Amino acid sequence: MSRVVIIGAGLSGLTAAVTFAQAGRASLLVSMQPSERAQSVLAEGGINAALDTMGENDTPAEHFADTMRGGVYLADENAVEDLTENAPETVRWLSSLGVPFNMQAGHLIQRNFGGQKKKRTAFAKSSTGKMIMTSLIDEARKYEAAGLIKRYPHHEFIRLLTDGGRCSGALVRDRYTGLCAGIDGVVLLACGGLNGMFPGMTTGTTQNTGDAAAAAFVQGVELSNLEMLQYHPTTVGIPGKRCLVTEAARGEGGRLFIMRGEDRYYFMEDRHPELKNLSPRDVVAREMFFVRRELGGEVYLDMTGLDSEVWKTKLPDLREELISFLALDPKESPIPVREGIHYFMGGIRCDRYHRTSMSGLYAAGECTSLYHGANRLGGNSMLGAVYGGKAAALDILRRFPDSSEGGEIRFEEAAGEFCEPADEGLIMQISGILLKGLGIVRNEQVLDSCIGELDVLSRARQYNAREGARLSLARAMLISAKERRESRGAHYREDFPERNDKLRLEGVVTSSGGQITHRFEELPEGKEENADQA
Repeated sequence: MSRVVIIGAGLSGLTAAVTFAQAGRASLLVSMQPSERAQSVLAEGGINAALDTMGENDTPAEHFADTMRGGVYLADENAVEDLTENAPETVRWLSSLGVPFNMQAGHLIQRNFGGQKKKRTAFAKSSTGKMIMTSLIDEARKYEAAGLIKRYPHHEFIRLLTDGGRCSGALVRDRYTGLCAGIDGVVLLACGGLNGMFPGMTTGTTQNTGDAAAAAFVQGVELSNLEMLQYHPTTVGIPGKRCLVTEAARGEGGRLFIMRGEDRYYFMEDRHPELKNLSPRDVVAREMFFVRRELGGEVYLDMTGLDSEVWKTKLPDLREELISFLALDPKESPIPVREGIHYFMGGIRCDRYHRTSMSGLYAAGECTSLYHGANRLGGNSMLGAVYGGKAAALDILRRFPDSSEGGEIRFEEAAGEFCEPADEGLIMQISGILLKGLGIVRNEQVLDSCIGELDVLSRARQYNAREGARLSLARAMLISAKERRESRGAHYREDFPERNDKLRLEGVVTSSGGQITHRFEELPEGKEENADQA
């Protein structure tokens, strides 16, 4: 159990590998793509930390309060406190690695982001994810040269190895040769969100298939809050996916409007006068949905009022993307925008130390359900990924201190369980059902209908293990949305439009023998015991 196997080489996986290496501990980094093509590279707007570089008396306590309020109090308070207290040091560490954050007079510039009243978001133009990943990749390379990080690119996670109900390693497959290897060790899943469950409708890469979480789920790992999908309000359609128009555009002064007769109606400024266009993403996305239903037509993002210096120094990449994809210059004309699936607040259930329900298995990054509750604040995703990778690594170092490398890794032919790919037609059928049930506005009648459609689909033919796991995960997502009979954050039920604080509970789903069960669990309150006692 001494070897460490990290599944995923994005922000969480890379940070964990570097953290292990800095402690002199070797790890294996398994990923389908090289880090340069990880989902994390696409992150744009910035990373949050209460550095108070803008003279607004910002504090980690205020960052904590904004995160809890933005997530409508569905996140683990202990985990969020850890995240926000460590955020300044996390950003300073990234800066020390060479991340070229925008600077002025020797200090980081921080910008406004949605759901936050203080300028708290550090950024590197509008390519923050790419810049952070580049610095982490460079840092990891010196440890690769020293033998402390062993990469397995073009390899995919197939399933967990288990021994008496605990995780004892992972089965991985070389996508070039088709050969498999069982690797013993502590496993950290840093495999990203469930984008592949919604092909063409997410801002993220569908290389994050969701298959890893699905395989873990049918092997008994608990998932939670799967109904919490974040629709980003400002995306544009491009072939195969949605292209994100970063929230930084609104942070710098972009305004949303719809035509009401002959006039532009800046509806967020009218309906949400406090935070206006920088209200939390669930609020903005819902208002866009409702205003289109009321008035018809498209919603536009007006960035024509931004001055030339902003375009030059803070949003140059965004302007280039929009000109390239839409043949529209956002400096000169408003851009039509629609909501797109952007982030998965729910996922693998874990505690503040990133331990899952299965001993020997950890999870970090977007594949988890931990920091963001019912709605993620912009700028908290990269923070959660980097800090989460480090927190998981530190706990593994505490609890599994033996540094021996384990036995030889041998790739050979393996049984086909989970190795066969899912049929593309089935993937699209599942996606269509999920999109009907898990839209911005939901109700029980539609959810019941979608669960019924999925049941019919499940009985249509024999499925391979990967397809069966996908069907189980999809059903768990729909059941989670049905059972939360309230509206909270990204989950809006028109048949239960009010928040019900009796349901300020974590919705937990489990799979056993093909049966999916859902229950609500109390959230941890206040400070828990320390890591050594937990």
